[in-house]
Parts: sequence; C-alpha cells; structure tokens
Amino acid sequence: MNTEVVTNVVDPEDSGNSFGHSPINSAPADPNDDGLLDAYSHAVTRAVETVAPSVVRIEVTQRRNTPRGPREAGGSGSGFVISPDGLVLTNSHVVHRAEKIAVMLPDGRRPDVVLVGEDPESDLAVLRIYAPNLNAVKFADSSRLRVGQVAIAIGSPYGFEATVTSGVVSALGRSLRSQSGRFMDDIIQTDAALNPGNSGGPLVNSRGEVIGVNTAVILPAQGICFAIASNTAQLITGWLVKDGRVRRSYVGIVGQTTPIHARLRRHYKLAQSRGVLVAGVEPGSPARLVGLREGDIIIAFKGQPIEGVDELLRKLVAAEIGRPAMLTILRLTEKMEVPIVPQELIQSEASAN
Repeated sequence: MNTEVVTNVVDPEDSGNSFGHSPINSAPADPNDDGLLDAYSHAVTRAVETVAPSVVRIEVTQRRNTPRGPREAGGSGSGFVISPDGLVLTNSHVVHRAEKIAVMLPDGRRPDVVLVGEDPESDLAVLRIYAPNLNAVKFADSSRLRVGQVAIAIGSPYGFEATVTSGVVSALGRSLRSQSGRFMDDIIQTDAALNPGNSGGPLVNSRGEVIGVNTAVILPAQGICFAIASNTAQLITGWLVKDGRVRRSYVGIVGQTTPIHARLRRHYKLAQSRGVLVAGVEPGSPARLVGLREGDIIIAFKGQPIEGVDELLRKLVAAEIGRPAMLTILRLTEKMEVPIVPQELIQSEASAN
C-alpha cells in the first residue's frame, strides 16, 4: 500500500495579517435549549467550551529573501496551551526562522514568549509564555482512535480567531512529507475543514481532548486535511522541553501501523496484534542497505516487540546512533531477523536553523 500523500503544508505567510477578533462565546448553554440540540451538536458544543480557553493565536515576523532583496513578512497560525506553567504547542513551520513571535490569548492578553525548541522533521514546536491563570488541554491516546469518530478543529484561519470546524476522522496511519522533505508517519486524516492560519491548532474529540495537531491540507481539494497524532506530539514535546531539539536515529522507512494476520500470529506465537508496515524505503538509508522492502512488517527492534510507528520512534533515540541492532520482520509468511545500524537523522538545509 502506498501511503505517500502529496500535500501543501500550510505556510503561515499565506494566512495574511487580518486580525478578525471573534472570540468563541464560552457562556454556558441555556439548559432550556438542550432539547433543541441533537447529540452531535451537543457533543461539539461541549468540546469547544472545554478546549477553546486553551487555544491561542500566533503572529510571526520573518525576514525572507526576494528578487528585490530581503524583506519582512508577517504570518499567523494557531497553538494551544499544554501546561499550566505556560508551554504552548504549535507547528514548526508556523514559527520557523521567525524574528519575532507574538501570542494572543483568548482573553486578549499578549504575554511575553520565547521559543523553547522546534523539530522541523515532525513539524512541531514548543513555546513558553509568561502569564498566570492558563487553561491547559488534556491529551487523548491517539492509538485508540477509530475511523468515523467526531473530530473538531479550532484555530485562527485567515485571522478569524476562535473558528470551529467539525467532521470525522477520515483515515489513520497516513504518511505526509514535512517541509524538510522527511516523512511524518502515523498522520490523522480528517474532513474537519482547515485553512491557512489553522496550522498548530488542536484537533479534538467529542470530550474536548486533543487527538492531534492540525498541520496540513491538500490544495485545492476539499475535506482532505491532516493532523499529527497526539501520541507523537507528546513524545516530541518531551524531547523539545528537555533539550530544545530532537536528536534521533533513523532506519529510513516510511512506516504505517498495521494489523498482523491472525494466522501469522498463531503460527509464530506472537503476543502482539500489530506491527509497522514498511510502506516506503528511503534511498541510501540503513533500511535500503540491509534490503528492507515495501510490504515488510517490523514486529520487533532489538528483541522488543513493536506494535506501532510511535513505539518504533521511541526506540530510535540518540543512543542508538551507530549501534548495531536487530530488526525482526515478517516478509509475506516468513519471519526474519535483519541486522541494521541506525544512523543519525540529519536535518536538511531547508529545515536547519
């Protein structure tokens, strides 16, 4: 299965500099109106009331080279508060190479802000703002998502603050190229409408828990939008808060979480029900050198079971760079051990600071 999707990652400059202040009315719904709301509307309303106080608007100023020489360009995006002490999660492409970053809270405050760290390879960045009385979101476990469940996006498209769109989770396990050219794995596809300026905002479930970070759309298609899964976002956030960057090893595959056929599980007495499908192999990568192929399913790394893309990423930490390891794979019906040496993932010039 080819999971590569050719996309246009939303560029914050395209969002313009309009500043349409239209905050969400977070006043409690009139109990007398509850009977007029169907179950879907009621779920969306409650989710928005829960998460809207955590969503922020981000404005940036960048210096860009043009045929007429360097010039300043303004752009905007979205983000959301993930901790009471002021950590804000957004997209890397929203703040990348920004000379100035400003954050506006739903109540109109503009606190001081610093960039904690960014990771262009996963298109995530963490900011810290200095303000009291912040509302932090709650994260959901994205591994438990199901196609068809409600998905709600909140952000500031084209400068229209606190805009809400809703839809469903259209597909799971997509792969998407970041602006650095690397693949991001385990991406959520949704038909909740996204536009320039939505980048970095939350995608939430009906309980108001974050299931993803809105990141990209296909232009000019309608209803094909993408978000970084919440489990990946939490993993990357931890590294950025700790080190300001993500130093990682890689094997060079495009991966997708996939179920393992019941016959293979019984035959090889596997306790796990899922693995990582190799949907693509990067040229010159460790995976290409050892002969991994599209269609292989990775089920273990160094003898430890691997049940999904996020789990494999957790194993490929900096300590694995240059150290021989063993991948256990299923190739058609055969179980194989493949020796591999993970290498350091080097940011491309397009993504380097």
